[in-house]
Amino acid sequence: MKGTSNHKVMDKKIAGPVPLGSYPPSDVTFLLKDLSDVSLELATEEREEAIQSGVHYSEMLPIEYQPTEQYIDLFHETLQQSAKKVALAVAIVSEMIVARRGLGCVLVSLARAGTPVGILIKRYIAERYEVDLPHYSISIIRGKGIDENAILYILQKHGLAADLQFVDGWTGKGAIRGVLIDSCNSLYQKYGIRLNDDLAVLADPGNCAGTFGTREDYLIPSACLNSTVSGLMSRTVLHADLIGPEEFHGSKFYKEWLDADESNVFIDTICPYFPSVVAEAKNIAEQMLEHPPEITWQGLRDIQSIQETFGIDNINLIKPGVGETTRVLLRRVPWKILVDTMDNPNLKHILLLAKDRGVPVEIFPGMTYSCCGIIKPLKGETE
Repeated sequence: MKGTSNHKVMDKKIAGPVPLGSYPPSDVTFLLKDLSDVSLELATEEREEAIQSGVHYSEMLPIEYQPTEQYIDLFHETLQQSAKKVALAVAIVSEMIVARRGLGCVLVSLARAGTPVGILIKRYIAERYEVDLPHYSISIIRGKGIDENAILYILQKHGLAADLQFVDGWTGKGAIRGVLIDSCNSLYQKYGIRLNDDLAVLADPGNCAGTFGTREDYLIPSACLNSTVSGLMSRTVLHADLIGPEEFHGSKFYKEWLDADESNVFIDTICPYFPSVVAEAKNIAEQMLEHPPEITWQGLRDIQSIQETFGIDNINLIKPGVGETTRVLLRRVPWKILVDTMDNPNLKHILLLAKDRGVPVEIFPGMTYSCCGIIKPLKGETE
């Protein structure tokens, strides 16, 4: 049985990658089909209506929010203020990966929030250990799973015993973490390949990852923007009419926004801090390896209590954490924003965006998160 499975993996024909994105090719290989010429964008309200009436979110794209000058200034200010903190989180995660996996693993970022983080980890390990780890960015979609062809391509290239380390930006309520666990189980059932479903993230406010830099729900500046901080790549797309059985999930490369691209600025601002955080990172990583933090999924319990408080039927309308709340304000139809306190310094850009879009902000103390975005239910008001 195992022999046939291996045979199935190595013999499957998969269309190889094409150059994509605004990062240097040495930083990352995108295992995504280029859909740049396909019109997939829908206006926010139209897309929201489609999603809530049952169309899968991966079959269309939001129109990318073009931030105001004030908002871009806030991104730069936040980046300057948090660069060292982000560098420390990258260093902690990298040290944990090296301690657990050695220097032979393959970094696999979950597009698109994982991509800049995977690049930072790759850069840190190259600088600190003089080893250039392979790094791919692949698609994972809630309700549809990980891109199986991308995984098979990596195994064909690096061997069936390749040790894949999955990377994302942060955790929300843990939905993607759950999809990753299910996808790894399903690959085992289908091919007899046991992948390690550990997910490395910079921030784990959802308390559902085993490898993280911090559990504080703070603003990772890459959450502030969309494609212009993710190599000019769109969200990933899985649409039966566009993706063939031997192809990767799709994505658009927004070349027209090269002038507004902050992707490499983000990376280049954080990397210079690596040497100054090594000692602290090693110390924290060693403590975490000796006493592994518990995975409690506490974030998910907080979300269930918000669901009950506000009478929200669909848990997917609740997006917890600074990163996810930012995304609600950038590309969904927000109903309200919950914050733990108004004077949380991590929430400056959230309050700015909420004001910009006329979205009410309410205090909801006692969450593991700094804030939570609630999407407007379109079938009948919630109150």
